[in-house]
Amino acid sequence: MELNDLWMYGGFVLLILFFLALDLGLFNRTPHVVKLKEALGWTAVWVSMAMLFNLFVYYTRGPVAATEFFAGYLLEQSLSVDNIFVIILILRYFKVAPQYHHKVLFWGIIGALLMRGIMIGVGAFLIHQFEWIFYVFGAFLIFTGIRMAFSDDDAEDLEQNTVVKYSRRWLRVTNEYHQDAFSIKQQGVRYFTPLFLVLIVVEFTDLIFAVDSIPAIFAVTHDSFIVFTSNVFAVMGLRSLFFAVAGVMGLFHYLKYGLSVILTFIGVKMFIQHWYKLPIEIALGVIVLVLTISILASILFPQRDPATSDASEGGNA
Repeated sequence: MELNDLWMYGGFVLLILFFLALDLGLFNRTPHVVKLKEALGWTAVWVSMAMLFNLFVYYTRGPVAATEFFAGYLLEQSLSVDNIFVIILILRYFKVAPQYHHKVLFWGIIGALLMRGIMIGVGAFLIHQFEWIFYVFGAFLIFTGIRMAFSDDDAEDLEQNTVVKYSRRWLRVTNEYHQDAFSIKQQGVRYFTPLFLVLIVVEFTDLIFAVDSIPAIFAVTHDSFIVFTSNVFAVMGLRSLFFAVAGVMGLFHYLKYGLSVILTFIGVKMFIQHWYKLPIEIALGVIVLVLTISILASILFPQRDPATSDASEGGNA
C-alpha cells in the first residue's frame, strides 16, 4: 500500500469517527423515537455526503473510479434494504421499545464497520493471491441469488436461533429490559440485559449479509479503497434508512426478487471476467434497471393482504 493510500484511509477513518462522535454525543444523547421526518432528513444527509465523496473520488482517482464507487454504493445500499427488513423483524420479535432502536443500531453499525473492514482486507488479499477465488465468489453469489428468490420471508423462532441459545448458555442474561442498558450489576455480579442479546443477533445478521455483499462489490471494482469507502457510506446510512422504511417494509415486496437477479448477475459477471470483462457502465445500468423495475412492480402490483383475501373468499363462498 502506497503512502498516499495510507493518508487517504487514515483521513477517511477519522472523518467517520468524527461523524459517529457527533451522532452519539450531540444529536442522539437522549433516547427517543425517531420519527419519519427525522429519518428521511438523515437519509438525505448520508446520501448527499456519499455523493460529495463521489466527487472527491472523481477528482482524485478519475471518472472510472467514481463510476465504480457509485455502482458499489448503490449495490451495497440496495442489499442493505434486505438487511433492514430482517433487523425490523428481530427488534419486533424481542419487543425492543422504539426509543432504544437507535442505540442498538448505532452499536450494531460500529461492529459492522469493524467486521466489514476485516472482511474487505481478507477479500483483497485472497483476490491478489489467488485468481481462482473469483470463480468461488461468482458461484457463491449465483447460489445466493437463486436461494434468495425462493427463500421464505416468515420470521424464524429466534429463541431457537443458535446464536441466541449459546448466548443465553454462556452469558448471564436478565429476564427484563433495563431501559437502554446493555448490562447491569446485581448484588455485585455483572448481568447482561436482553438488549445486549438483541445487539449480538443484529451483529451476527450483518455478518451473514456481509458474506454476500463483500464478494459482490469486488465484482464491481478491485480497488480496496473504493470497496471500503462505498461499504462504509452504505452502512453509515443504514440506521436512518431503517427508520425511513420501517413503516413501509411490506410495500416493496418484489424487491427481494430484484436483489436476487442482481446477485445472480454479479455472480455471472465475476465468473466470466477471465474471458470477458463487462464494462462498469453496463453493470451499473443493469443494477439501476433491475432496482427500478422491482420497485415500480411493487407499487403497481401491491401485495394482497392475506386476511383481507381470506375474508373476501369467505364472503364469496
